[in-house]
Amino acid sequence: MGNQEPFWNATIDELSDGYIQSGDEYVCLLCSERFEDGIIYPMDGTLYEAKKAIARHIEEIHTSVLHFFLDLDKKYTGLSDHQNELLHYFSKGLSDKEIVKELNGGSPSTIRNHRFKLKEKEKQAKVFLALMNLLNKKADKKTEDNFVSFHKGAKMVDERYAITEEEKQKVLSTYFKQGTDGKLDTFPSKEKRKLIVLQSIVKRFDRNKKYGEKEINEILKPIYSDFATIRRYLIEYGFMNRSKDCTEYWVKN
Repeated sequence: MGNQEPFWNATIDELSDGYIQSGDEYVCLLCSERFEDGIIYPMDGTLYEAKKAIARHIEEIHTSVLHFFLDLDKKYTGLSDHQNELLHYFSKGLSDKEIVKELNGGSPSTIRNHRFKLKEKEKQAKVFLALMNLLNKKADKKTEDNFVSFHKGAKMVDERYAITEEEKQKVLSTYFKQGTDGKLDTFPSKEKRKLIVLQSIVKRFDRNKKYGEKEINEILKPIYSDFATIRRYLIEYGFMNRSKDCTEYWVKN
């Protein structure tokens, strides 16, 4: 997903639904698919209005919003691998005794203790959200904590690479001297700058289209002479996916 603002700006209820309503459209927060009011969408032999269609889309493409979140990297959920595993079992409605059997170890009291700790984590999260909400109301939007959002699949991103909007614009003006629609002067060596440049380049691709390698190269050639390096980094840094036989490429949602 290229533009992360709808996802990160969504309310808890909207995130739980997996979509937002934007004007006459319902937008999937998990992949940016859009469904427009007034259009009927046929799915598996049934006709759906936009709101029902997006719910059906989430079920078919993403299984459920819960599954989508549980599959996110721990840097987004803040969950340990064990906590994530337990939440998978909780989502299935398993009892503490049943979970012990699935884990092949432990005790029901241990599972109950984990349930308690997760509830405490939920309370802490609510207080933290309230604190950040109050802070954001007072904060000047031009302050240095206005960080750039990268799509959830982006790799190499951690707290070392926190990038402000001001810093992003400086990097882009340095490497794209003719503007971000023009040619890349040089490809940066620093990880942080690579992320900024690659995020800009990937915007030149249609997110709803699959490309052959030749098509990818034709788009990248005018940007940078070593287009093969750009293509490789777009994959390595999680901005694009490709099929196992390397015949199809697409923007990673």
